[in-house]
Amino acid sequence: LLLLLLFQFFLFFPILLVCCNLSLLADCWFRALGLCHLVTIFPIITCCVRVLASTGLLLSPFPLQLPPLLLLPSRISHYCCSNSSSTCKSRRINKSFPTLQQQWQEFSTMSQQQPFSLERSVAIRAVEKASRVCEFVRNGDLLQTQSKDDKSPVTVADYAAQAVISKELGKEFPGFLMVGEEDATFLRSEDGKEILSKVVRAVNEVDADFSQQAILDAIDEGAHTGGPEGLFWVLDPIDGTKGFLRNDQYAVCLGLVLNGEPVLGVLGCPNLPAKLSNPDGERGCGFAAVKDQGCVTFLLKDFDNEDAYSPAKVSCKSASDASVVESVERAHTSHSLSSIIANGVGIGQESVKMDSQCKYGVVARGDAELYLRLPKVQKSGEEGGTIKYYEEKIWDHAAGVVVVQEAGAIVTDVFGNPLDFSKGRTLKNNLGVIVSNNVFHDDVMKILADQSF
Repeated sequence: LLLLLLFQFFLFFPILLVCCNLSLLADCWFRALGLCHLVTIFPIITCCVRVLASTGLLLSPFPLQLPPLLLLPSRISHYCCSNSSSTCKSRRINKSFPTLQQQWQEFSTMSQQQPFSLERSVAIRAVEKASRVCEFVRNGDLLQTQSKDDKSPVTVADYAAQAVISKELGKEFPGFLMVGEEDATFLRSEDGKEILSKVVRAVNEVDADFSQQAILDAIDEGAHTGGPEGLFWVLDPIDGTKGFLRNDQYAVCLGLVLNGEPVLGVLGCPNLPAKLSNPDGERGCGFAAVKDQGCVTFLLKDFDNEDAYSPAKVSCKSASDASVVESVERAHTSHSLSSIIANGVGIGQESVKMDSQCKYGVVARGDAELYLRLPKVQKSGEEGGTIKYYEEKIWDHAAGVVVVQEAGAIVTDVFGNPLDFSKGRTLKNNLGVIVSNNVFHDDVMKILADQSF
């Protein structure tokens, strides 16, 4: 009985360590016992325990970081013996294994990392790469569009950017889930062959090894339906396609949602001036934010140099000194209601019209204090019937909301409710979007309360 208890302790103690996020120490435990054959299957044990913990079937005394679950531990070849002839003997550790001190140092480093640090760096790299593809298309001879079922345009760059980002995410997070705006249905058809050939040329400009079939499959990775549970990416490969087509503002937008709440956002704004007050100055800006870790802004050309990043903070201007930013397209917002609100809170400056989630970025860095996206009737029923408003898509807001909130802004709908990203691919529980520097948000809400929606 004593031997049985000892065996169970030696075998299940490392699993307890996994539950406590001490996987490296569990590795050491197996190797200290000379159980190299268990070390080789340890990644599988780790994965199973974490999956059980994440689903609630196994309770962990410490919260597990879900993002790393997207990657299976990849230390098998590193930790196991190189071949069968070099099998480790009992209680003898192969000299190729890291020492206990090295493992402890690695564990200490990992434990000090901020949540979603890997996801953040991968997202920044992916968005920058997609931004380069978009600029290559915009400035070259590959620009071609088609109209989707909702009459909105989609370009070669939209498809190419989605393919590039999907591949970058897949490298680090096999099996990732993503809600993406585009799909490859048209490109796979006979009518889509011409655009497909241009998409392949655009993608191969930054990734020469990306085959046509792989590009189509990567685009279709965006078919996830979203929802209230789990971890998934949200991508708008080009937000503001009409701005892109007229050489104005557009953005590559990548967000990460955990259990219905955006926790990470990266914006690539290739045509946005570094200073809105200096439109002829340097262009190409990026924004990155993780929940509870703040927001940074940087030039896209410096994306791989974090020393060049600057904290992004909303301004503290009162309404009398504030400026409003809103969509260029009248179909996206009510410009007349925007004027009523601006006058009502005492904003005297003329609003700045701008496409895409760049608007979130300019509020985040203090170039504007109020962003209004006010509901317009999409379809009216018969007399006495219901009125239908446009349902915002989650890819139009997920990344930007994290960016601007981490810079200090407040984001609500027209009723003062937070945006709900848990209802699938749209914000069906919300109406409109109001973003402010939080100085006069209540005043805006009072004016909106008098409107009939």
